[in-house]
Amino acid sequence: MQAIILAAGKSTRTYPITLTRPKCLVKIANKAIIQHNLENLRGLVDEAIIVVGYMKEMIKQFLGSEFQGIKLTYVEQKEQLGTGHALLAAEKSVKGRFMVMMGDDIYYRESMESLLPHRNALLVQKVKDPSRFGVWITKDGFVSGFAEKPKERISDLVNCGLYVLEPGIFGEIKRLGKSERGEYELNEAVNSYAKKHAVKCVDAEKRWLSVGYPWDILNANERLLDEMKPEIKGTVERNAILKGNVSIGKGTTVMAGSYIEGPVIIGENCRIGPNCYIRPKTSIGNNCKVGNAVEVKNCVIGDNVSIGHLSYFGDSVLCCNINIGAGTISANLRHDNENVKMLIKNDIVDSQRRKLGVVIADGVHTGINTCIYPGRKIWPKKHTLPAEVVSKDKI
Repeated sequence: MQAIILAAGKSTRTYPITLTRPKCLVKIANKAIIQHNLENLRGLVDEAIIVVGYMKEMIKQFLGSEFQGIKLTYVEQKEQLGTGHALLAAEKSVKGRFMVMMGDDIYYRESMESLLPHRNALLVQKVKDPSRFGVWITKDGFVSGFAEKPKERISDLVNCGLYVLEPGIFGEIKRLGKSERGEYELNEAVNSYAKKHAVKCVDAEKRWLSVGYPWDILNANERLLDEMKPEIKGTVERNAILKGNVSIGKGTTVMAGSYIEGPVIIGENCRIGPNCYIRPKTSIGNNCKVGNAVEVKNCVIGDNVSIGHLSYFGDSVLCCNINIGAGTISANLRHDNENVKMLIKNDIVDSQRRKLGVVIADGVHTGINTCIYPGRKIWPKKHTLPAEVVSKDKI
């Protein structure tokens, strides 16, 4: 069987993170999103067709031609004209019934397996607020309709973007053509296809991690770290304390006085401490430094990040190649105790999180004693002055 992974889009809702990398290469729990999915596909498919476009060479260089026994084939979507258009780019490479998934969400193996007994099937998940998703309307467990981000509550079964389909779907995409917004819509094609062929809706049972917004990276990281198995490959000095599930990579040193409270994962060749506090649900990439008296809580930190002494970060995403000046503090809680909101494509969006810190893109440097408001973003290669207060996004 083949899997088609749609990974061509720019993912503008996750800017500034995806200004310098495609979203499928964003690391969560120290693995790229596409790595999580490919690992879960092992034994289920023998080939993955990856539809690329935005920063295609970065994806090809990262993955190569084979991943743990799965052959990788790349096809290009030269224009981003919707998910249906992306799937059409893979048509000539398809040999029969296939699995298709979005390249920027994480799907559990159990979810993938649950679709396989059906000729045509898709994954759905019940949510409290379906208004920001496409939703499937069902009859006796099969597709009977579809609505994109409905204002009125007509279904709580949101689309997860994981399907098993027969090649006939390609003809349906072509027959429907472009939608009113000028795109080839995969879900509209599936909905139309379901009028002639039974398409089963299978409950994900919370085995799907949506990564649509920057804070979803934190949500997914929390889930994956809860399921992590601890492993110590580095050096833990005497008088350093590791509590709970903690993983330490090769070449990493945890210095005396450090207190790490799992679940926490730390990559390779890092220097942690002395006398720092790393709190639960934190992932730290490779070649990082966390200095004296630093406190980090519930963060996703990329590779080559140095956090200077006396700094604090909570509920934040720090990308790669970042230097944090001593005494930098990121606030993660509003004074009025309301949910933290973030500016997304000129709209103020409620994160549904009471605590949310900062999103810092690649190559940022902060001056000493920088103070950052909750829910702010700092664009790639920007810097702050000593004692600067970041009260709005730094673009």
